[in-house]
Amino acid sequence: MVKKRKKGRWIITAVAVVGAVFIFLVVFSNLWITVKTRSRIFSDFSRLPDNDIGLLLGTSKFLRSGRKNYYYHYRLAAAAELYFRGKIRFILASGDNSHMSYNEPAAMKRDLIAMGVPPEAVVLDYAGFRTLDSVLRARLVFKQSSFTIISQKFHNRRAVFIAMTNSIGAVAYNARDVRLRAGFKVRVREWFARFMAFLDVYVFRRQPKFLGEEISIL
Repeated sequence: MVKKRKKGRWIITAVAVVGAVFIFLVVFSNLWITVKTRSRIFSDFSRLPDNDIGLLLGTSKFLRSGRKNYYYHYRLAAAAELYFRGKIRFILASGDNSHMSYNEPAAMKRDLIAMGVPPEAVVLDYAGFRTLDSVLRARLVFKQSSFTIISQKFHNRRAVFIAMTNSIGAVAYNARDVRLRAGFKVRVREWFARFMAFLDVYVFRRQPKFLGEEISIL
């Protein structure tokens, strides 16, 4: 009986220690990414450096409920704004096209054209399955060593961090955000996504799922 109690206490202690270490690493990685990327993220387009390419990070146009996804629409509005103001010359729309019925890049291009962006100014990356894929493929496949990332601020921090740690000269422009109440789950998920990005960069040295032939934009 005594041995069982000791074993139970040991298990509880071990679980508590592992949990504490995990929480510490999640918090540390989030703070590290925030501090590292602070100087490269802009909300004021007048202070944003000019770049030839704007990397538009994809997401679904609609939520699972079928309702409008405002993250998607605000990102496209930000990309179009930068294009029309002359801050970028081309929009590299990178997203998931893992099966025939789901094509984020094509949807983004259609909607950007509807907003007045010329078709020839929109380049598609169909293999942007993750943020890491989108950022690294912009460098390795589309041969861009400097570009402007376009997404919401919380997402931009992670994307710029991935770029910086891979010697890519990226900055980011913050699209309008979604109300905290509506985006609470996304914010919580982002804390863990940053932790995974931290591991991808410093531990696993993760590379894009697909590369393929080089594609010239300019």
